[in-house]
Amino acid sequence: MRKLTYFIACSIDGFIGGPDGDASFMLPYVDEEFLAFLAAEYPETMATHGRRALGLDDLPNKRFDTVVQGRASYDLALKEGITSPYAHLREYVTSRTLGPSPDPNVEVISADLVGRVRALKAEDSPLGIYLCGGSAVAGELIDEVDELVIKTYPVVLGTGMPMFGSGFEVSAFVPNSARTFGNGVVVRTYDRKR
Repeated sequence: MRKLTYFIACSIDGFIGGPDGDASFMLPYVDEEFLAFLAAEYPETMATHGRRALGLDDLPNKRFDTVVQGRASYDLALKEGITSPYAHLREYVTSRTLGPSPDPNVEVISADLVGRVRALKAEDSPLGIYLCGGSAVAGELIDEVDELVIKTYPVVLGTGMPMFGSGFEVSAFVPNSARTFGNGVVVRTYDRKR
């Protein structure tokens, strides 16, 4: 059974974006050291157009071969005219309103998200599934998340989109590793407590 990994960036107080979803507060922290870490450890989590711009288009996928993202996350790419933001992965977008996919590489999941993710997890593959966001999708899939990789940026937002847009529920995870960068970003990994 392969893992579903929620690989997400957030503020110190656990928000992945402002109330309107804006996450531009994170951009100043994506410096040379942090980019080198992403390229070495999680190259497939960088969008295809970003990889291309950085000359990293030929990096092999190390951890994931599939991405699941919400409609709001996908809309950020669509607004830029990008219909396949993770062309180096199998792409799934969860949406009840998107309609037909605008790209042959992107499959729209319009019903039974949990069932579809369980089927993806049951596939025979050495690589896992990257849960890209957003808040509502993560909330719906919280019981399916096997690993958390949380990139915490040294800012406090006070309010905004929580990492998990769900009701109150205790889900236990155990710490695996932590790394601090010179710019103040901390990347922590957790495994679901079994």
